[in-house]
Amino acid sequence: MPNLTDLSTIRDLCARHDFALSKGFGQNFIVNPGVCPKIVEAAGIDENWGVLEIGPGIGVLTKELALRAKKVVAVEVDKRLPPLLEETLAEFDNVEIVLQDILKVDIAGLIKEKFPGMPVAVCANLPYYITSPILMRLLEEKLPIRHITVMVQKEAAQRITAAPGSREAGAISYAVAYYAKPRLLFSVQPGSFYPPPKVTSAVIQLEVRQSPAVETADEAGFFRLIRAAFSQRRKTAANSVSGALGIPKAAVMSALEAAGLPATARPEQLTLEDFSRLQRQLAAAEA
Repeated sequence: MPNLTDLSTIRDLCARHDFALSKGFGQNFIVNPGVCPKIVEAAGIDENWGVLEIGPGIGVLTKELALRAKKVVAVEVDKRLPPLLEETLAEFDNVEIVLQDILKVDIAGLIKEKFPGMPVAVCANLPYYITSPILMRLLEEKLPIRHITVMVQKEAAQRITAAPGSREAGAISYAVAYYAKPRLLFSVQPGSFYPPPKVTSAVIQLEVRQSPAVETADEAGFFRLIRAAFSQRRKTAANSVSGALGIPKAAVMSALEAAGLPATARPEQLTLEDFSRLQRQLAAAEA
């Protein structure tokens, strides 16, 4: 079994396959041998689980997943990587590489086909430049996934796991909390990667909810309202919502009052329940 966290092994592997790391794909391979086992341990994977991995790279995390899971399906967009993965994962018969873009592939169909009768988890070292689109697709499609354990940029991790109603929260915090129970597990320093990124990373876990955190009759409208509220973060929620959605400010103020919320509230001071009540009042006013 090749040591995939050893720099000389990585360089030799890449040289033999004429492979150069791509900034466009956000490729930073994990070279700290303690990181991947820690991620898999946190994910709680055992021989009963199916695991969907996104962006396996040269297979560092994939190998650790394959040692524990019943089956691992790794979705990779870089067409140059399969020959390297065939070599690094040759000893495993429970790993399948799917050469697709995770933002375009039929994830529901993939899970149904590859993981029949298995509890399913997502585990990945995500490319930082598309963290939010990937996470939101996994959550919005209401897939049969129990939990998502991923490494992302630490700043993004803090925003994603921030509690709605807290100062650190942003629109993504509310969207994630609606679908899942998020938590930040641990940080990973730049030196744990090759090449080292300029920022610190962190591993987060999202425990997917059986049903959304709050009830809403119009899910799309609910998230439009939240995005509008955060579109001008320094303004009050009333000003931001009015400007972004084209609703008269007086109508927004009346809806806030009817929802039992202060007219001067800033978006990050509101909870998911607050936004749900505000949406109902705005909808009632329009009816």
